[in-house]
Amino acid sequence: MYLSDLKRQQPAVVCKIMQSECTRRLAQRLQDIGLVPGEPVSVVAHAPWGGDPILVQVGATRFALRKSEAMMVLVEVAG
Repeated sequence: MYLSDLKRQQPAVVCKIMQSECTRRLAQRLQDIGLVPGEPVSVVAHAPWGGDPILVQVGATRFALRKSEAMMVLVEVAG
């Protein structure tokens, strides 16, 4: 499942950052902010009406990501 598909406060773990030649820099940026395999992650809030951005928590840090960015992160629901 993609990070963008998680429900609010649903705990998950990062599995992989999807990347292509065009998105290599963005994938590196996502890893730099802490979205690395094995890291716990959750969605704190979605913008109204399903829009951008999504507020994501990685560890004790929160980041706003576009849905297109969150769709690059494969996660596994914890449980």
